[in-house]
Amino acid sequence: MPSVYAAGEFDLAGFAVGVVERKRILDGKAVRTGDALIGLSSSGLHSNGFSLARKVVFERMKKRIISRVPEWGTTVADELLRPTRIYVRPVLSLSRNIRIRGMAHITGGGMSGNIPRALPPGLVAIVERGAWTMPPVFPTLVGAARLSEREAYRTFNMGIGMVLIVRPGDADRSLRHFRRRGVPAFAIGEVRKAKRGDPGILLAGGKP
Repeated sequence: MPSVYAAGEFDLAGFAVGVVERKRILDGKAVRTGDALIGLSSSGLHSNGFSLARKVVFERMKKRIISRVPEWGTTVADELLRPTRIYVRPVLSLSRNIRIRGMAHITGGGMSGNIPRALPPGLVAIVERGAWTMPPVFPTLVGAARLSEREAYRTFNMGIGMVLIVRPGDADRSLRHFRRRGVPAFAIGEVRKAKRGDPGILLAGGKP
């Protein structure tokens, strides 16, 4: 990370490994045409695209860490250091009541790099622009960086931190479940049969 680590400095990181019963593994094989995409709102950047975000904010926008950005309603420090929303407990509790057919954590690679990994061959995710409330940090960064739509959805989470794939009949129940637990959730699209040459996701509708 340029300008973050000086010569001789290093970062010590940890990780966790989980286990799951074989019969409960989500490998995408259960996903079917017509299944609903449930998007769980992100709290902000979620630590992805930070090299670009820092370059845009400090070099192109000429902001300082204490600068207040009117569009964000907060300072640069408060926005860039906003804690990542964690979905473990509400997702696990939902899985005890309905069958989640697929799941994608929207981390590095954005929606276009993660949703396709939750789909079996021959299917595509149709994501409806404007179906969710996008935190204002994303339009600001995308505009200042002059990113194309394709680059934006590959670099940032664009306001969606996790996507669940459920049966159409379970969509409303899933939305109510997350909203009761304080996690903003949105029906952001569906799974359809892919045509020759389709990428893993297609964006539809108006711009968010």
